Amino acid sequence: MMNISLLSLELSVVLLGLALLLVDLWLPAERKRWLGYIAAAGLALLFLGSVTGIGPGSVEGTAFGNMFVQDALSLFFKRFFLLAGALVLVMAVEFSDRIAAGVSEYYALMLFALAGMLFASSANNFALLFVSLELITVTFYVLTSFQRARLFSLEAGVKYLIIGALSTAFTVYGIALVYGTTGHLDFDELSRVTPDLAGNTVFLFGLLFVMTGLGFKIAAFPFQIWAPDVYQGAPSPTTAFLAIGSKAAGFSLLLRVLFSAAPAIAEQWENLLITVSAVTILYGNLCALPQRNVKRLLGYSSIAHAGYLLLGVAALNDAGRSAVLFYLAGYLFTLAAAFSVISVVLRHLETEDISGLAGLSGRSPLLAGTMAVAMVSLAGIPPLAGFVGKFFLLKAVIERGAENTAYYWLTFIALAGVVMSLYYYFNVIRAMYWSSATDNSAIPVSRPMKWVICACIAGIFYVGLFPGRLFDIASAAVLVFHH
Repeated sequence: MMNISLLSLELSVVLLGLALLLVDLWLPAERKRWLGYIAAAGLALLFLGSVTGIGPGSVEGTAFGNMFVQDALSLFFKRFFLLAGALVLVMAVEFSDRIAAGVSEYYALMLFALAGMLFASSANNFALLFVSLELITVTFYVLTSFQRARLFSLEAGVKYLIIGALSTAFTVYGIALVYGTTGHLDFDELSRVTPDLAGNTVFLFGLLFVMTGLGFKIAAFPFQIWAPDVYQGAPSPTTAFLAIGSKAAGFSLLLRVLFSAAPAIAEQWENLLITVSAVTILYGNLCALPQRNVKRLLGYSSIAHAGYLLLGVAALNDAGRSAVLFYLAGYLFTLAAAFSVISVVLRHLETEDISGLAGLSGRSPLLAGTMAVAMVSLAGIPPLAGFVGKFFLLKAVIERGAENTAYYWLTFIALAGVVMSLYYYFNVIRAMYWSSATDNSAIPVSRPMKWVICACIAGIFYVGLFPGRLFDIASAAVLVFHH
């Protein structure tokens, strides 16, 4: 019975998805899009219940022979995913007129992907890690190519499927090698035997292959090749959920594998982690410079942000791990704000070029202001969430510089990346405020969308101006790695 109560959040989300599919059978076609609001409201209630401790998902413990663990870290990520899911579902309702058929299925698939993310945050065993990863990835194959009439959407789905299948193969093979050398899949058991296997080549290759699969999820170099094409081709709400939820799930699993299952190996791979972080930052920022398509630009930007987040992983200290969680929270509000604007403004245009945002300040001051705040936060300018997040990450890396001078080089590269990013983020702002629009008609914004936009802006400013409370929660969450 205890096992079931620990799974209450996951079960609630799956049941909500199934309920949408059942209700869809009786609803008239013109009402079906409203199901997205019901799903978003359901997730918002689950989030509030978990945070206040009166609803499901607030009890800590382990289930299924220690395979599933609910601790401070998993609860942090679960609340993150629920909030992200609620925001993205409202976006999906706004976007639903671009989906020719099966809009209820679209909402339900988002909920099933969310269930995968919730399971991923509690994975304490390679078996659950693999199952939750597959639940996320397989649903995203369908969500990416959901606009069947658009060639770009189908192309994005096929590319994601092929590269995703390859990454799955690496993950499975890696897990097989780890199990073959240790006889364990449980992270706690593995942490006890890994110090003796630090020189075992087969075991190290196994872990490296698992890292390859997770590198694909977070779009880190050299596993990032899918991101720009998939971000560009997928429906905007899918892109938003990929960029926010899927990336965070990847980091949740990465932290668990490196610091719960194999902390001894993580220290051995210090220089490898530094190198991957540095190259990912440079690749993402340099490739974003010439981009004109907004979603493709955010795809390359997402690669760069994976590099920034890897700073906290490479630091190999509590400050770095806390900074990763803090940065993700700010990134959630910032990206949700940007994609909300993209979903509203560019959904009726065939092009998603930056020119589509031209003159937006005259057509909708609210949307232009939201996009400007999101771009400034992504660029890392004070006093917004992006700045404080980067500050904490760089602080954690600099702390390690005395032990390894490579950390100083990593800091320099991260700062160079921030300077480069100013150019392409401010290109978007320049289009909205200093370019003239061909169409000057006002853009209507629905009331639920206004709530989402206001929540995102409030989140960006709150995280930037009052970081203390959130950083304390993040710091408490990463203490689980000391058990």
